Amino acid sequence: MRKKIVVTGGTGYIGSHTVVELVASGFDVVIIDNLFNSDITVLDGIHAITGVRPRFYDYDICDLTQLESVFAAEGQVDAIIHFAAYKAVGESVRKPLEYYRNNLVSLMNLLDMMERHNTPALVFSSSCTVYGQPDELPVTELSQVKEAASPYGYTKQAGEIIIRDTMAARPSQTAVSLRYFNPIGAHPTALIGEQPHGVPENLVPFITQTAIGIRDELKVFGNDYDTPDGSCIRDYLHVVDLARAHVMALQRMLEGKNKANYEVFNLGMGKGVSVLEAITAFEKATGVRLKYSVTGRRAGDIEKIWADPSLANRELHWKTEISIEEAMETAWRWENKLKNR
Repeated sequence: MRKKIVVTGGTGYIGSHTVVELVASGFDVVIIDNLFNSDITVLDGIHAITGVRPRFYDYDICDLTQLESVFAAEGQVDAIIHFAAYKAVGESVRKPLEYYRNNLVSLMNLLDMMERHNTPALVFSSSCTVYGQPDELPVTELSQVKEAASPYGYTKQAGEIIIRDTMAARPSQTAVSLRYFNPIGAHPTALIGEQPHGVPENLVPFITQTAIGIRDELKVFGNDYDTPDGSCIRDYLHVVDLARAHVMALQRMLEGKNKANYEVFNLGMGKGVSVLEAITAFEKATGVRLKYSVTGRRAGDIEKIWADPSLANRELHWKTEISIEEAMETAWRWENKLKNR
């Protein structure tokens, strides 16, 4: 019998790519998403790629009554993968209370469901923002969790603590937090990809929207950081590589191969790439010249961070396989697909 996985935020960017990988691995997927930052047409893309249209609930998981009705209707759920959170660093600085309420209440509601309905496993979408500005690079899972630079980062720190303490009280359940760095790109079919509502908060959608003419120019936030070219450094990984890691973490728990009932893994390429280098990678991959200008630093941004992914390489048998140039090419193909819809 196929294992049933509830994916919250499953029509979102990372969620939809993970749903595709779950279906390809033989799981029965149920999506809960209130379409706050996604579109129902994503289900068509998932169906076109996999031949399967997962069951879908247009519910807000902060509403405990709605969430309870899903678990009651679906019967035994074998695991939850939780993506349904607000995720923009800059926006969280402007709207902190919305981030704390949505990101923490939704998680606590899911942990309630796990106990009420005997769901044994949880994969939590965490973030490298939990590290703040690290003292040493690259960061490992043992690096100090420092003062976060944004309310978004604090919600991920708090979420991990809530899960850790809950798992300590529930030895029969398991959970993993995946601290990922900067996902970019789109599915190679160009049938799903990153589709932010309004003005993008992430770099690559802003790059592609500028390149295609939706935006007049790209703003580079700061060129006076202590980095080789003065722009921020991040660790960019392709969203399909990231999606595969969720499946591997899930299988590890369901097969009882986890070494503790709460584990944490960094997911990144293990290489720092500056904003200006990312722009160059896009231009190299696509042949499109990008119009950009430098403006002031953005609140909530840290200077530089990249991962040491060796623990995930070793324990999850996972590693990134797609280069930043390939990722930029898939993002550009997806942007052109959106334009021609």
